[in-house]
Amino acid sequence: MRDRYFRSATRFFKFSPALLRLKLLPAWVMASLSANVVLLVILLASLPRQSAPQAASMPVVANPSATTSPLLPSPKPIELGTKHQLTYEQWLDQLKQEAKVAAEQKPDRLTVLAGDSISLWFPNELLPEGRTWLNQGISGETSTGLLKRLAFFDQTEPETIFVMIGINDLLRGSSDQEVVENQRQIVKALDKAHPRSQIVLQSILPHAAESVWEGRDRLLAIPNSRIQDLNKQLESIARDEGVYFLDLYPLFANPDGNLRPDLTTDGLHLNPLGYETWKIALQVYSREVLEID
Repeated sequence: MRDRYFRSATRFFKFSPALLRLKLLPAWVMASLSANVVLLVILLASLPRQSAPQAASMPVVANPSATTSPLLPSPKPIELGTKHQLTYEQWLDQLKQEAKVAAEQKPDRLTVLAGDSISLWFPNELLPEGRTWLNQGISGETSTGLLKRLAFFDQTEPETIFVMIGINDLLRGSSDQEVVENQRQIVKALDKAHPRSQIVLQSILPHAAESVWEGRDRLLAIPNSRIQDLNKQLESIARDEGVYFLDLYPLFANPDGNLRPDLTTDGLHLNPLGYETWKIALQVYSREVLEID
């Protein structure tokens, strides 16, 4: 186990729904903000001005050259709309090439997003500034698939690695035990390959009570209570392995434990406001936890 403290965001984010616009916060969240007024002021000051939630459509990422967050140049530049149409094997080849660029260029503050479509579709312009981002997300990815391809970026030197994976495992009928064990192996593999990196295991997000996603029946058959139980086990993995745990679930769930409708495109994937929420969470967690340790 690496010589660092396990830091969970479960307690840290008791007041973190302040990451959302104040006018969007329900009363049950407001009560929790009183514990830290100073932080609330800081968070609200850092929030971009957001009008009503945007239409529920999959966010299309702009040309990387036009973004404010540094992105590694790809050996074969492609738009996310095109990338979404790649076969799994083509995707693997693309990510392998992008990781090779990162290994060769060794950019400052390299940060990896490892996961499925939720990570893949993180709009470039909403990624936190001050870091160079390497997005290693693949649509439909499972924890088994991610575990097999972690070696793609073994030669890179990331400052931080954010991992979010698991919902596709549940959609495909995997057992909780399989999901938990794969996540443990993912953390162990990353810890071994990147002993100097900050590894952040993120919670699985909830899904909405209603969905228009093409696999809605399979999605709605998964109780959000099961996802919450899995997240508790993920937190235990992080504690056991000495890595960080970022519990995003409270930021995205309504009082019933379901994904907030104003943060999603289809009941599963995030809309721009959802990604904006995630962005601010990453910024605050980095500032208040990662940069302090």
